[in-house]
Amino acid sequence: MIKSANPALTLNIFKNEMSSSQSDTMTIQGTVNKTAIMLCLVVVSASIVWNQYFNGIMPTGLLTIGVIGGFITSLITIFKKKTAHITAPLYAVFQGLFLGGVSAMFEASYPGIVIQAVGLTFGTLFCLLGAYKSKLIEPTENFKLGVAAATGGIFFLYMINFLLSIFGINLGFFTGNGLMSIGLSVFVVVIAALNLVMDFDFIESGEEMGAPKYMEWYSAFGLMVTLIWLYMEILRLLVKLQSRRD
Repeated sequence: MIKSANPALTLNIFKNEMSSSQSDTMTIQGTVNKTAIMLCLVVVSASIVWNQYFNGIMPTGLLTIGVIGGFITSLITIFKKKTAHITAPLYAVFQGLFLGGVSAMFEASYPGIVIQAVGLTFGTLFCLLGAYKSKLIEPTENFKLGVAAATGGIFFLYMINFLLSIFGINLGFFTGNGLMSIGLSVFVVVIAALNLVMDFDFIESGEEMGAPKYMEWYSAFGLMVTLIWLYMEILRLLVKLQSRRD
């Protein structure tokens, strides 16, 4: 039985898709290739917004397109998995627009912080992949339940913070740079990183079960969701730490 804390990689997805069996089946290498394509699309679209920002152009329109487009394409991908070969690359482009703008703004305030966040994100990815392949970390049922519960709690906290912000209420422990806020960010980064282990297990299980070929794009999409979340949380943590030094 497959379980993932990633909302895009949820319980029984492969079982539900097996009725759409095809002659070609999903492979880990195919998923890796498609993840690499999505990463390239993120970098290319992010560089466009990044360059605009540092050329004195505020890319508000592209940021808005990125947020809305990313949200819509993610929903389509989750509910219409067979379209993932189209919607997953589009999701990567839209998210690149968003990430490029946000990253440029933080880079302007804290030079060098983006390359640190990128390095830590991919460093975490490869370290956890190594730990997973060497069986140092095994996604047991208790592990999955714990990560899923923690991820759900974080999402609930995000929603509360968002709703309160509409009414002008600011949760200092969530957005500030105090020790409690930093501790919370460290916790969120850890949970986001552990979701990568869930994603690795999901992808490996897909190959073992002979999932349809289009699930490579869907699995790559799920992995990208986690990587982007991890990057944003690491970036937020670094900003909090840097702001305490200033």
